[in-house]
Amino acid sequence: MTVSEHGEPLPGRQVALVDLLDRLLSGGVVLTGDIVLSIADIDLVRISLRALIVSVSSEIAPAGEQEGGRDEP
Repeated sequence: MTVSEHGEPLPGRQVALVDLLDRLLSGGVVLTGDIVLSIADIDLVRISLRALIVSVSSEIAPAGEQEGGRDEP
């Protein structure tokens, strides 16, 4: 539950998981993480992970826009 500045609870809003994923993927999501394997406080392996997740349809421009913005017959 979210609380407003005055201490009153704000009305809850239910969002379907599909709608949430659609909103996230339309704008893009960046995931980052680090993994460190160590023994006796000695770092043996360090892995940095970064992933960009975005909807393919939002990244591909229509064919007419790639050729200068005009659709020619």
